[in-house]
Amino acid sequence: MITDRLVATDRLTVNYAEVEGRTGEPVVLVHGNVSSGVFWHSTMAELPPRYRPLAPDLRGFGGSEPLPVDATRGLRDHSEDLLSFVAELALGPVHLVGWSMGGGVVLQLLRDRPELVRSLTLVNPVSPYGFGGTHGVDGRLNSPDGAGSGAGGAAPEFVRLLREGEPGTGSPFAPRSVLDTAYVSEPLAEPDRYVAAMLTTRTGEDHYPGDSRTSEAWPGFGPGERGVLNSMAPTHFRIDDLEVVEPKPPILWIRGTADVIVSDASLFDLAHLGAIGAVPGWPGADTCPAQPMVAQTRAVLDRYAAAGGRVREVAVEGAGHSVQLERPKEFLAALVETLGGT
Repeated sequence: MITDRLVATDRLTVNYAEVEGRTGEPVVLVHGNVSSGVFWHSTMAELPPRYRPLAPDLRGFGGSEPLPVDATRGLRDHSEDLLSFVAELALGPVHLVGWSMGGGVVLQLLRDRPELVRSLTLVNPVSPYGFGGTHGVDGRLNSPDGAGSGAGGAAPEFVRLLREGEPGTGSPFAPRSVLDTAYVSEPLAEPDRYVAAMLTTRTGEDHYPGDSRTSEAWPGFGPGERGVLNSMAPTHFRIDDLEVVEPKPPILWIRGTADVIVSDASLFDLAHLGAIGAVPGWPGADTCPAQPMVAQTRAVLDRYAAAGGRVREVAVEGAGHSVQLERPKEFLAALVETLGGT
């Protein structure tokens, strides 16, 4: 049975799910943006008994305390919350699994505290160079102010429906529609619990999407200093020296080839949308090329491997952004192999 619990850490009160009565090697599963630990429940139930899976809700999501997000720290508000959670439960070194934004959170934790990581699994992770506003495998900024990234890129209708707790059915921006068309490559058989998890997202300038600033560069906005989307802006979040960490735990990178969120042609990247004519005024590939998100992740992990780390990339053909939900058997097999190989 999966049970929700609350724990007060030295930073915040965290809601987390665990399998009742389970002991063993701790596996901490970190969810992505506009979701909660609910997106890990099926994985938790299927993990072998030798592992103790725990799925905390990040601040501002699920049942955890909705403290504001200081985006100028990148994803460190979340990674340091996670460190405090691990410390409060006296888990010691843990296996970390991060999906989407959660992939960036666990990358940051590995960069800062590698001795606490037994293994790292990245599931369709945000690029180590953030989301939007960069080009090239080395994450060069399209504009010094990060134009094209951050909270200004959020769809107002999606934010409104989240704020009102409305799953919606008639709009492409409704949470149910976004789940069906972006989070997965094909609609899930039982989507309601995942939509409900999406609707726990706190909205506003301190949460999702955050504040925004105007920019003279296309598309006219840049990241602010508060909130979730700004915490993934390339001016605030950047991990380009992962190869220096010691020790180097093994890394599994598993991704869906049909992912439309984290992709070299992401439908959520304003530069790519401009290139295909969906956003007007695009200045062209010389000035504002699309972000090669997958290629950027591969470049960072290649350097990690060249420096002595162990990296395995698994591409799941036809799966979308949520491999753990769409192809649970393939995902679990790859995850268990990584956990058992430490």
